[in-house]
Amino acid sequence: MNLPNKLTLGRLFATPVFMAFVLHENFYSQTAALLVFIAAGVTDLVDGYLARKHNLITPLGVFLDPLADKLIITGAFIAFVEVRALHVPAWMVVAIVGREFLITGLRGVAATHGLSLAADDGGKYKTSVQNAAILTILVAMMSRAALAQFAGVSVEDLAARGAWAAAAGRLLEFIPFWMMFGATLVSVHTGVRYLVRHAALLREQP
Repeated sequence: MNLPNKLTLGRLFATPVFMAFVLHENFYSQTAALLVFIAAGVTDLVDGYLARKHNLITPLGVFLDPLADKLIITGAFIAFVEVRALHVPAWMVVAIVGREFLITGLRGVAATHGLSLAADDGGKYKTSVQNAAILTILVAMMSRAALAQFAGVSVEDLAARGAWAAAAGRLLEFIPFWMMFGATLVSVHTGVRYLVRHAALLREQP
């Protein structure tokens, strides 16, 4: 197995570790979760670069790379639902994951017609928005944990500590929901657009 594929496998195995860190609500675990997610993003860039530069692209790598990306993103969203303090509703994750299943199903149908449906710019934009949402939420969680662990202050306590502290508290409390909401909207919008455009192509096939 070549190095790019080993890096991709590392991202796959990192997903449950990442989720475990997210679910342990203390500062050190939240920091570790953030670092694991960043490391996964860096290895994604590195394995793609190495595969292209050294002509190490393999069918296994082509299959595993997007799978690893989807698993860690989906794992993050599922873990966020389990962290009650984030107020992330399960329907958002269902919508995001459902979108991926629909797109995968459409590509499977296309394959039976001898067609290959490549990812479009909307899919890349969706992934960027999802990654930004996850990073922002992880930073918010780490900040909340730091306040609780080192200052003995909860987000709710900040409301009694002046206007600026109250504003910071509201930001930490509500930003996870709104970042997830934005990621859900983008995921659904780009998914519907992709389905409509390519379903029309399939209807034209004999």
